[in-house]
Amino acid sequence: MNSETLGEPTRRDFLYLTTGMAAVVGGAAVAWPFIDQMRPDASTLAMASIEVDVAAVEPGMSLTVKWRGKPVFIRNRTEKEIEDAKAVTLSDLKDPVARNANLAADAEATDIARTAGEGKENWLVMIGVCTHLGCVPLGESGEFGGWFCPCHGSAYDTAGRIRKGPAPENMAIPLFSFVSDTVVKVG
Repeated sequence: MNSETLGEPTRRDFLYLTTGMAAVVGGAAVAWPFIDQMRPDASTLAMASIEVDVAAVEPGMSLTVKWRGKPVFIRNRTEKEIEDAKAVTLSDLKDPVARNANLAADAEATDIARTAGEGKENWLVMIGVCTHLGCVPLGESGEFGGWFCPCHGSAYDTAGRIRKGPAPENMAIPLFSFVSDTVVKVG
């Protein structure tokens, strides 16, 4: 009896096995550069979050910072701006959803749901991009005293909620938190 009839490995089995292993290793070596290029580069990872010192931002002032290639408006609202935003009834809003990444996706667009929360209602942090075509709205403008996008006439109130114009949604609020009384971490 020879080794092929007993089921023992032959030289041909060994060649099949080593050829298959070489093909797998070669395929992985060819595929790795394509897989590796899908990872975010170092500059993107560095911009995953930023910390902003807002100690010098007095009530009524705004600060614009760049995060992930987009402008982020940080506004210290005045008491009048807060009162005006609280006075708006939800049924008057075009978009009744808060669009706040810090809250549930279906949270209502109340004034407090658009801000840093209890005790910090004066702080508004939002991505400064018009939700119509991606323009950057002008601050402290428009008939609602918030932001106005002159490109197509979208007007936002002092809480960044769309009130008039073609924009379909409120300006988005990114993940953010206060790491101290004067430092905001975005991202």
